[in-house]
Amino acid sequence: MSLIDILGTETDEVLDEVELKIQVKKLYEKMKCVLKARERTVIQLRYGLANGGSKTQREIAKLLGISRSYVSRIEKRAIKKLGKAFNSSCKKQSKEK
Repeated sequence: MSLIDILGTETDEVLDEVELKIQVKKLYEKMKCVLKARERTVIQLRYGLANGGSKTQREIAKLLGISRSYVSRIEKRAIKKLGKAFNSSCKKQSKEK
């Protein structure tokens, strides 16, 4: 009897769920490593990573007291940083946490 038999789900479903959890953990590690606090906040709010509910750039701008276009620039910069981080190793910790 294997763990899959006990769980009662398809092998592919279990593997997909494990892979997703690994990827999410990597994402959070990279976010902590390469993004400044405001960048992390924008990404978390924009994509619902903090509480599951995503917000529009306009809503984020209102919450943070900044313009929608500035939210857009922060988001774009943060995504670019994350893209680079996934293609290389995390060499330094962000000064802002």
